Amino acid sequence: MGKVKTDQVKRTGKELMRRFPSKFNDNFDENKKSVEALTQGTTTRVRNQIAGYITRTIALSENGAPMETDLEEDLSE
Repeated sequence: MGKVKTDQVKRTGKELMRRFPSKFNDNFDENKKSVEALTQGTTTRVRNQIAGYITRTIALSENGAPMETDLEEDLSE
């Protein structure tokens, strides 16, 4: 069974992907640096969770895997 991401991680990740789509890709280390530069006051753990969420979301969208409905709408905007 996988770990569940908190609403804060998902909301922040979606907002960052919506506002800065060109800053993220399917590379975790690059996303981690981008999240660190774009957010202030986050702990290392939260930063890594957000970067991981963004990385997984982008990788799944590139592979055409089924995703959450609200996330598809956020990425298409």
